[in-house]
Amino acid sequence: MPHNSSYRTALNAGFLRMLSITLEQLEAVKQAAGRAEYAGLAEQAGALERETDDLERRLEDLCLAAFAQPQAAEELAYYLVVFLSLSNLERVGDYAFRVAKELEHLAPRTRSATLQDVLPLTGLLTTMLERLAYAFAERDLTAARQVMQLDYEQVDALYEQMLRASLTRLKERPEDVEIALAAGRIARNLERLGDHLVNVAERLEKLILSEPGGPVSLPQGA
Repeated sequence: MPHNSSYRTALNAGFLRMLSITLEQLEAVKQAAGRAEYAGLAEQAGALERETDDLERRLEDLCLAAFAQPQAAEELAYYLVVFLSLSNLERVGDYAFRVAKELEHLAPRTRSATLQDVLPLTGLLTTMLERLAYAFAERDLTAARQVMQLDYEQVDALYEQMLRASLTRLKERPEDVEIALAAGRIARNLERLGDHLVNVAERLEKLILSEPGGPVSLPQGA
């Protein structure tokens, strides 16, 4: 029967790998947009998404096995955060795959400027993923709060900017309604990806504050 430390080691590694998979997906999107070459993007992102799905199932099984063992309160809190966050990370991977698929589908039918609108928001989400991975690995409260702050202060604004750009193009070229709708879906998928990262960061913030010897809670920005 595995010891608690074995469960935690495997869960930590798997959780961080799920975050890194989405980083790889977003990096593939950024590179494709930067080169204006989208062939194979959906296949690459889809393969990574399947790895995410497999990891989610395996980590859920590990959590359930850990729940079956006697746990101290702080250990139980850790397992609950991981278990509840797995579905968020699965959705994050799914949204990244949807963006990749939409971009590859749109590429032959629209100008590169429309496709490159994803770059600012994709770059911001990459930063959020990196900060979340650091917060989880190091139990860093500041990094967890930075994830939330980036979403509240920048992601929502960039999302609205992408929607406005899509509507502007639709007014200028009414025949491009399908492209405008697809651009809107891409923006929405990226915005929802950020929301799920915030969900994980909020749980992680509570976990860090509840741990013995953890930091004293201060208002964000204090």
